[in-house]
Amino acid sequence: MAGQGCRRTVVAGARPPAAGPGRARLATWRRTENRRAGLGPTRRPRRRQKQRRGGMNKPSVFSPQIHEGQAVKIIGLGGTGGILARYGAMFLASLHREARLVLVDGDQFEEGNATRMFFGRHGNKAAVVREELLPRLAPSLLTVVAVEEYVTATNLTRLIHEGDIVLLAVDNHATRKLVSDHCARLEDVCLISGGNDGVGPDSAGLERSGTYGNVQIFLRAAGRELSPSLTQLHPELQNPADRSPADQSCTELMASVPQLLFANLAVASAMLNALWLHLAGALPYAELALDIAEGRMLPVLEMPRMLSTPAHSMTVPARPPREALPT
Repeated sequence: MAGQGCRRTVVAGARPPAAGPGRARLATWRRTENRRAGLGPTRRPRRRQKQRRGGMNKPSVFSPQIHEGQAVKIIGLGGTGGILARYGAMFLASLHREARLVLVDGDQFEEGNATRMFFGRHGNKAAVVREELLPRLAPSLLTVVAVEEYVTATNLTRLIHEGDIVLLAVDNHATRKLVSDHCARLEDVCLISGGNDGVGPDSAGLERSGTYGNVQIFLRAAGRELSPSLTQLHPELQNPADRSPADQSCTELMASVPQLLFANLAVASAMLNALWLHLAGALPYAELALDIAEGRMLPVLEMPRMLSTPAHSMTVPARPPREALPT
């Protein structure tokens, strides 16, 4: 499948795709910069600059940590997910703790993917990426597992567990809602979801340049929500008009929306930044918007007056036996 396409579906009564708070804030940016360019004076420094968003003081040193046996699941190994897997694996290996990176995708690499994705051979995306990572990770304590399946309502409880960190890089709202709803039933979980517009008209007929993207972070700890679920502030996710790839025909799967490589890269970078900050206990925002044409990246939803809960402090069940790693 193609990489992610954020906000490409609409429902009756909902605002157009990608017309949420992120796009509005980016438009405000542009107007502000235009006024500044015309008037000349520089903006006065903001008051209380030492105070971080969400009531958090910026640490002088970021120290990301994970507990032994931490599982990080990447769902979707397309344009964005492939970047997440490679740089995420490098980062996790650098922490020098036993951890599991689980790659989940039921799709295949094909020749047409080569404009936005690296792959050494055709075949299942999760399996191919795992093969390419293993030689580079041999000296590390990181275990890499490939699950050659799409996420469905049937296998979801087998794939996402208590204490998991989930990086969701899919291109459909149906899967986003499915994963978000499942995570809302867990006691402890970190879900980081990212996506970007496709190039051309969206499902509402609006022409998109493909340069806009966003990242959402849904955190639960000790049975409490620390930030909104993916669907809470986005009606297009609460009522998806599309279907998951497991429910689509071959013809539908082939009809992918063109995307920009560098939009995928920007979203993947923003997702990894959120992971890094979460593991350092210093994540100040719950949603981030970006536009590569504007050269802008902006938090549009603050973490509600509390720190991100570091993964190493979450309640996590014991590491499963090695034969059960794929689940």
